[in-house]
Amino acid sequence: ALTTMPLGGGAGGCDFDPKGKSDNEVMRFCQSFMTEVFHHIGANTDIPTPDIGVGAREIGYLFGMFKKLSNEFTGALTGKSINWGGSLIRPQAAGYGCVYFAAEMLATRNISLEGQTCLVSGSGNVAQHTAEKLVELGAKVVTLSDSSGYVYDAGGIDRDKLAYVKRLKNIRRGRIKDYAEKYPSAVYTEADYSLDYNPLWGHRAVCAFPCATQNEINDKDAYNLINSNIKLVCEGASMPCTPEAVDIFLERNVLFASGKAA
Repeated sequence: ALTTMPLGGGAGGCDFDPKGKSDNEVMRFCQSFMTEVFHHIGANTDIPTPDIGVGAREIGYLFGMFKKLSNEFTGALTGKSINWGGSLIRPQAAGYGCVYFAAEMLATRNISLEGQTCLVSGSGNVAQHTAEKLVELGAKVVTLSDSSGYVYDAGGIDRDKLAYVKRLKNIRRGRIKDYAEKYPSAVYTEADYSLDYNPLWGHRAVCAFPCATQNEINDKDAYNLINSNIKLVCEGASMPCTPEAVDIFLERNVLFASGKAA
């Protein structure tokens, strides 16, 4: 709708849990999955894109099998590495764009990102590069999360700590709680899905960047953020704020950027 081009969108997935699986197990699943789906995708039909739990490794396995089955080298999947026809800055694009958009919004109120405390959820591709650009612009990132829980580092997640997170999530495929073991000054809070709010959004900050998953900020979280002096909420994930939360932000004059804009 925003591009005026005939583009649609859909979402799908599978119930395969990659946690604890070897590279060979993940590869075999991806190859098997592609044997079923390759009839339905292509550069001029549907183009899958990576989301939660899917990175360059998985896309590489999927694309390799697609190429073998279809006998063609085409742009049938996004998120490929450079060697397979991927874009140079695609991994950084969503996170960097989220921060640049936030900076422009803050500028309308004569506020700079430099020195501002920021809450970031998630620890995947978008969250990593959102945090990276925030640190580069002088902001202080104090949270990251995954499905197991979140870490709060009052001293800030600097470049060295973020480099550790990248190794932890992208290479070791570890859990964010390992961050607190590596840096004892950080506090790890295990996820409690019986709660009707997310305690990550209760910490005092100026900016919030939900970069994990859909509906991670509800109306209670929105009020917690407002009570914590939040000035801006910029979505990095797809629809991380519920409609009720969005209405609250707009009613309270909080700068809000939807994921589509960021």
